[in-house]
Amino acid sequence: MNKKWAVKRMTINLTSTEVKELKKYCQQTGRPATDVIRELIRSLPTTKPR
Repeated sequence: MNKKWAVKRMTINLTSTEVKELKKYCQQTGRPATDVIRELIRSLPTTKPR
């Protein structure tokens, strides 16, 4: 399956502790940080317009 992404590059500032936690999680799951962050964003609750 070929996915086409509308790309918007972002920079985020993390504390050293947050970076360590993200790297640790990525190592444990074998997933890249980009995928983990994208999944977290997608899981945010949103309100849908009526």
